[in-house]
Amino acid sequence: MLRSVDEKAAIDGDTALRAMFRARKEVFIDLLKWDLPVLAGEFEVDQFDDPAAEYLILLDGRGGHRASARLLRTDRSHLLGDLYPHLCAGPVPAGPTIREITRFCLDRNQRAMERRSARNQLVTALAEHALANGITAYTGVADVEWFDQVRRFGWACEALGQPVRHGRQWLTALHITIDADTIESLRLGGTYEPLDYALAMPAAGGVQ
Repeated sequence: MLRSVDEKAAIDGDTALRAMFRARKEVFIDLLKWDLPVLAGEFEVDQFDDPAAEYLILLDGRGGHRASARLLRTDRSHLLGDLYPHLCAGPVPAGPTIREITRFCLDRNQRAMERRSARNQLVTALAEHALANGITAYTGVADVEWFDQVRRFGWACEALGQPVRHGRQWLTALHITIDADTIESLRLGGTYEPLDYALAMPAAGGVQ
């Protein structure tokens, strides 16, 4: 069962968003060297961080970021549909019950076991969030190494086309089906982990 904090809690939504955007810069720009915009020298924020974006942010007891993901509606502008439709062999899956997972981010300042636990809790939160909100599928874009990990989590994950080279990476579009069997499948895959961290789902709109 999802356990969340909101803007009225000690850890408010703006604090959670700032921690997430800061962690995204540390991971995607500083570590992975992605060419992305930086806000105020410390936050990774792009055009998809708009009022329609949804976020799942795992926070420790001090309000520190541990893991996060951004969810984009697929019946409006999103990464796969706008920038990477060529990764799909057929039409890009889209609709009001499909969300795109983007910016799956694990905080750098964790030991290996902590990172694995944070990853598993975030995957669990994504599955439970989907089931609680009528989301039937997730899509995403991943490099082939990350895609291989994602499909081993236990849920029903498949490629939407063949990998395509982008610079130094091979990228794959993926589709994850969410149904009544997903939680048990994650358990069997050794990925399901009940939330120990607090889950923030703040309103979108970027850092003010």
